[in-house]
Amino acid sequence: MLTLSKFVPMVGLLAVTGAAASAETISIQIENTNQSDGFFFTPFWVAAHNGGFDSYDGGALASGFPGITEIAETGNTAPISAAFSASAAGAAGGAQATVASVAFDGDAPVFSPGESTTFDLDVGDSTTNRYFSYASMVIPSNDLFVANGNPFSHEIFDAAGKFNGPLVISIYGRDVNDNGSEVNDAFAGAAFSANGGDSIDESVFIRNFFESDDDAAYLSSFIGSNTANGATIGSAFGEDDLIARITITQVPAPSGLAGLALGGLVAGKRRRK
Repeated sequence: MLTLSKFVPMVGLLAVTGAAASAETISIQIENTNQSDGFFFTPFWVAAHNGGFDSYDGGALASGFPGITEIAETGNTAPISAAFSASAAGAAGGAQATVASVAFDGDAPVFSPGESTTFDLDVGDSTTNRYFSYASMVIPSNDLFVANGNPFSHEIFDAAGKFNGPLVISIYGRDVNDNGSEVNDAFAGAAFSANGGDSIDESVFIRNFFESDDDAAYLSSFIGSNTANGATIGSAFGEDDLIARITITQVPAPSGLAGLALGGLVAGKRRRK
């Protein structure tokens, strides 16, 4: 069973790559909109790129997409970050970040229900790095994740480098994916759950969650259980429930500092009342 201590060194961490010269900067707010006793998200991997990185394809095996299984099973973003750096998108100067929610009052650096973080990302050349991608694990779970499988889904800049936003990405329960690499069982090694047990490997295609009649029952089976940081799951989301939101706005270049890299600054975090 993976514990939340894995992410403690990541508090406030924003590891960004990308060119700083003549860079555009975007502000990205990530919100967990689950009910107050609902599910969590691990730190988000995000990227601005030329469309040359595909994080996953529904109906394919996860083994064909480096890094997505580590996101889906443990929330570890290092493998997908390495895969992005080695991809055509990375070679073209794509920018990426791993964003941990800023811990306070002993809270873990995951995105708890009601929490949000806002940060700035230097995207480099906006005529090249026009598209936005993200990925995060739903916790507790065995291998559920949210991400955009189509690398062209979210166009933040047009071909001339003009900002298309503000851009709001609403993530619903129906947007959750099952990685197909671990059997869904709340008592068989679900990450970040205090239920314990040993995980059971499988090798089936990545699929959209809620396609099976058993999926809602799987989520409900976590109700009453504790997470690794002591929270109690009291509600499960449905396919039509808004569970997360990403809002992207443009940051005007400061006077006299247009060429300065601004990525990597965590601007703030709030807890929804």
